[in-house]
Amino acid sequence: MRKIIHCDCDCFYASVEMRDDPTLRGRPVAVGGRAETRGVIATCNYEARAFGVHSAMSSGRAVKLCPQGIFLKPRFGAYEEASKRMRRIFADYSDAVEPLSLDEAFLDVTPNKRGLLYATRMAREIKARIREETGGLSASAGVSFNKFLAKVASDLRKPDGLSVIRPEDADSFLDALPIGKFYGIGKVTERLLIKEGIRTGGDLRRLSKLQLASLFG
Repeated sequence: MRKIIHCDCDCFYASVEMRDDPTLRGRPVAVGGRAETRGVIATCNYEARAFGVHSAMSSGRAVKLCPQGIFLKPRFGAYEEASKRMRRIFADYSDAVEPLSLDEAFLDVTPNKRGLLYATRMAREIKARIREETGGLSASAGVSFNKFLAKVASDLRKPDGLSVIRPEDADSFLDALPIGKFYGIGKVTERLLIKEGIRTGGDLRRLSKLQLASLFG
């Protein structure tokens, strides 16, 4: 049985901006392209999300939803520097690290460099070290026996969360999970699935691969 951790920094670009400029804390902050050049929001903090702003939204739309928001151009040098610090931390625990982006990665800690038995303990240590060694950035972590479940788990208790999906709980967890929460299912596919009466993992499980292929290719 594998032990997989998925670690994901919370609101990464916006968090780096708030770390470097404490006056931004508590205010709606979004990072992305300029509205007048048809830019797109790369990420935003939770204060901005309360107004309906989200990543991949046009900057023009975001400004209309949150006119009092602070919209910043990306500073990729600062984000890459923070990412390098996090990756050095990951490398202290495992050589089997699979980065997904600057701010998230999978770690296979089945054998690990620390000789620790429990992946949950490692995830807690990693989260604490990220906060300490990056100047206060927070990360959420998911722990499970495969990448899919670890990825889903890391999103359950954001921000600064830690969730574990054990092998004996996986089937019941997936049966109850809303279909839109499945890693890899986007908004368009979610709408198609719901149209077919597939709202949870339990609904999905009842269909054969042949039936799914006939519906979605």
